[in-house]
Amino acid sequence: MAPEAGGLGDPEQSASSEGGTKQIEGARNRRELKALSRQLPAQKARFYQPNNCVALRLFSSLSFNPSEIDSSMVSNTDLSTEQSDGLSSEGKVRRRSVHANGLNFPIYEAGQGPLVLCLHGFPDHARSWAPILERLARAGFWAVAPALRGYWDGGAAPDGNYRASAIGRDVLEIIVALGEEQADLVGHDLGARAAYAAASMDASKVHKLVGIAVPYGPKMGAAFVENGDQQRRSWYMFLFQMHFAERAVQLNDFALIDRLWREWSPGFELSSTDRAALKETLGQKGVIKEALAYYRQLFTPPNDERLKELESQATSVIRVPSLYFHGAEDGCISAEFSEGMEAAFPLGLTRIVMKDAGHFLHLERPDAFSDQVIAFLSDGRSSF
Repeated sequence: MAPEAGGLGDPEQSASSEGGTKQIEGARNRRELKALSRQLPAQKARFYQPNNCVALRLFSSLSFNPSEIDSSMVSNTDLSTEQSDGLSSEGKVRRRSVHANGLNFPIYEAGQGPLVLCLHGFPDHARSWAPILERLARAGFWAVAPALRGYWDGGAAPDGNYRASAIGRDVLEIIVALGEEQADLVGHDLGARAAYAAASMDASKVHKLVGIAVPYGPKMGAAFVENGDQQRRSWYMFLFQMHFAERAVQLNDFALIDRLWREWSPGFELSSTDRAALKETLGQKGVIKEALAYYRQLFTPPNDERLKELESQATSVIRVPSLYFHGAEDGCISAEFSEGMEAAFPLGLTRIVMKDAGHFLHLERPDAFSDQVIAFLSDGRSSF
């Protein structure tokens, strides 16, 4: 289920002309080169830390010098040669990293066209989006799934911040780092929180928004205070406040993670390959510690007034055409808490409750999910 993320900060970097030449040779297209030129020289970023009002705000002309390009900013890997990834993508899904906000975000990507960012939640990782990326690519989109900060070795938030405005700012800066002015956002669980925050903070950078499995607005927050059933569903969030939680999560080959998947999506089971890949991600140095930090900050709003204001900006009305999915059998959050979300979306919100689907509905019913997302994102576009 969704929580929060870190802030910004990227040191100025430069590389030799040799490193820059390698990047130009490895660049896939004009868009990628444009992204590199925009990043350089790197501008000093501000630190964005959000505020979280306890439970009630829970969820809420290409021109450049090759010598300036940092060779760490883009690295390409064709997954067709990465057998350890376990992806049967035949090269359609690629993996590389993109530098934004002081971090080298690992991303999976496929296709070309209008940019769609697919944002994962907990307990999940970017790789799970691979089948959806392929579907979006076939429909004419450039589909990209970045790892959220904290979800890889070396990916800890530079300022230790894992709140809404921080992960929202990450999303906005990743769009810029990819050389685009605007993107569609598709977010599941924590990724939905990141998408909501990004759209709330700067709607001009978001064309359309798709949220999955985590409702937006005060009704969800109130449920943590008032609804006993939801409090029982959210037992893990309270466990994560404990000093021994990190050990508990990793015990017996992440047995607790297996339990969450079973409880949240009854009747659905990850393949052994996908389960192993997820546990490999969660087992990387520091990942569980950072993943738990999202939840530990969830109930601890910052004292700084400026940070509170930033968090308020990340949890306000969303002025972007939006689509929302919730599984009728979701064992993490009841679909009832997504009722009435429309008030927070003045430009329109379509709400879909999928039968026979749980929390990970995009993986349980990928065809039905993808068809509706593609139709929504394609509607109104003059051309691709």
